[in-house]
Amino acid sequence: MGVLFGYFAAADDDDAVRAVVRDDDEPTATGYDGFDVNAMDPTLDLLPAEVLLTGRTAEAVQADPRRGHLVALIEDGQLVCLSLTDALRDALAVADRASLRGIALEWAASDVFSTAPDPDGLAELLDRAADLAGRAVERGHRLYCWICV
Repeated sequence: MGVLFGYFAAADDDDAVRAVVRDDDEPTATGYDGFDVNAMDPTLDLLPAEVLLTGRTAEAVQADPRRGHLVALIEDGQLVCLSLTDALRDALAVADRASLRGIALEWAASDVFSTAPDPDGLAELLDRAADLAGRAVERGHRLYCWICV
């Protein structure tokens, strides 16, 4: 069984905790705006995309206190919730959709992946993330990722 990643928007860190620490027997992030993917680690795989989208250096992205900030840890790490940077959210929200394909091509060529991914799949992921980010900005929400192992 692989690792599942869910990207979602929440009002703040406390709200993100409520998305993953459920007492209603609903699946993680039920009722929250988001999407799930089979593989796309927010702290490793997304780094080149964030650099390309925001124009910040990798060092600046890595130094951002919101990047990969632990919001929740459940069942000894079987479920984790991390924050994404506001800079990534904002860059995705205003990204020109036509440029996302070019970003996906550069991202796919980066050395972050052990096997080169399909740029079309990355472009689709960026498109979904841009939609999510746009709605999050409209609501004044932040972006998060839950990870289930």
